[in-house]
Amino acid sequence: MKAVTPTTLGRDPRLWLAFGLGSGLSPKAPGTVGTIAALPFWWLFQGLPLASYAVVVLLAAVLGIWLCGIASAKLGVHDHPGIVWDEFVGLWITLFAIPSHWFWVLIGVILFRIFDIIKPWPIRWVDKHVHGGLGIMLDDVMAGVMGLCTAQLLVLLFG
Repeated sequence: MKAVTPTTLGRDPRLWLAFGLGSGLSPKAPGTVGTIAALPFWWLFQGLPLASYAVVVLLAAVLGIWLCGIASAKLGVHDHPGIVWDEFVGLWITLFAIPSHWFWVLIGVILFRIFDIIKPWPIRWVDKHVHGGLGIMLDDVMAGVMGLCTAQLLVLLFG
């Protein structure tokens, strides 16, 4: 696995994006740091109409397939821990239509991280069998959908 530095990211904007604007360089828990780094962007577009928000997330996911595939190929490893664009998109899916109160956002972050780390079926299957940029993105998209469903259920029950 090739070492990745801020200089490496600075030479290739695609890597810089795949590494979540550099947040994936965190030596500890880069996925969690990447998830947290995605929050300011969510705050920027969470007020959009739901259809527009969905289009933004869909475009970010399609872009992510390309970015993560390039990063994986350049680094010579499938799903390098520093590639966190997939965490950005997964979190944005989980937070779709969530109340913007800090409590519900925190619940969304926690749920997404749980599903992303534990990888219950079918996420684990996808993580092991689907490769390239699609595989890197798809398991986090699925974790985001599971987080979304769980978060919306909790909002319905307790919100």
